[in-house]
Amino acid sequence: MSLLLILGLIGIALVLVFMPRLNIDPGKSKAIHRLQGYKWFHNHWYAGLFLFCMNAVLFTFTCLVLFALMYFTIPFVHLLVMLAAVIVSILFWFLLGRAWQGAKSGRIKMSGAGSSFYFLLTIVFSYWFFKIEPEYPGEDTFMRAVGLLFAIVVSLVAFITCFVMTGFPRRK
Repeated sequence: MSLLLILGLIGIALVLVFMPRLNIDPGKSKAIHRLQGYKWFHNHWYAGLFLFCMNAVLFTFTCLVLFALMYFTIPFVHLLVMLAAVIVSILFWFLLGRAWQGAKSGRIKMSGAGSSFYFLLTIVFSYWFFKIEPEYPGEDTFMRAVGLLFAIVVSLVAFITCFVMTGFPRRK
């Protein structure tokens, strides 16, 4: 499992390096054009709230799908669901970063407000990690701690990736 975590971190680093260099013309994308047409999207707080809500929706939907998959005995499907969630999130962040028109300070405020969802998740998982207690005498809490540690790392990487992709997009 730690190998998958390390491969995931390497993959995210590669995405941060190579994805912004893609030649996607903001004028040709329907999603970017549609977002730029909304008046509320030009306000950094509303755009940040939109990003925050979309992050929450994507995270909640992924958790619900993973919860539903617990009732089936199909191996490794949860890994594909998590990979798909990462890809959809990165594409969404890429589009939102390209769609923003405005000052750099507004872009950073929008990015900080939107990616704070994952920062809040990191804080919640950290709190749970430090407050682990056995539910019954003699329970080993090691695996719960490992799961929470992975959750902390994943949510922190999601925060950093979302902040970088929406706050500092490279333009040619």
